Amino acid sequence: MTETIRVLIGDDHRIVREGLKQILADASDVQVVAEAQTGHEVLAEVQAARGKEGLDLVLLDVAMPGLDGLDVLQAIKREYPNLPVLMLSTYPEKQYAVRCIRMGACGYLNKSADPDDMITAVRKAAGGAVFVSQATAEALAAAVGSAGAQTGAEALSHREYQVYRLLTQGRTVSEIGAQLGLAANTVSTYRARVLEKTGAKNDVELALYAERHARDPRSG
Repeated sequence: MTETIRVLIGDDHRIVREGLKQILADASDVQVVAEAQTGHEVLAEVQAARGKEGLDLVLLDVAMPGLDGLDVLQAIKREYPNLPVLMLSTYPEKQYAVRCIRMGACGYLNKSADPDDMITAVRKAAGGAVFVSQATAEALAAAVGSAGAQTGAEALSHREYQVYRLLTQGRTVSEIGAQLGLAANTVSTYRARVLEKTGAKNDVELALYAERHARDPRSG
């Protein structure tokens, strides 16, 4: 790691990017060298920086337009496995932290986190360690406790989980297809698998399941 931590911020909301830059500006050893507002832009910036050659850390939002954060994380870890990626989200740790860390993220941080925790997470992740908040530690402990017996949302594949998340946001099959670059019938197939694995009969029951699961990932 270089003396100055070079950070790329990937988030589709300008006000969030500006807020993150303001927080990180308080740390003399952290410099935001690039920013992006879509998943494709993040990958382009990472490629332009040649991964670890020009960057020490990517701060990446889970919910990105086009390629979402999970797709981008997967692509970065495939092309630049040594580049740390710290995931950011407004979603509770119970929903995404374990999945992100399993996919190679060096931590998961809620956007409402204390600024000092944000800087600590950036320094720790850029140094090669995994940042684990108390909430994330609890989610990981729950996942370990249920290892080998994954059911419901935990049993969903990466693509199924993307469809699940968008369905619970009220998106239609056609809207999901447009966002993920999938044909409508392909999305319908994923939707059927999601309903089967979660035990929901329709999208309304699926939304209720998601609400319960956010409170306790072992429920449902």
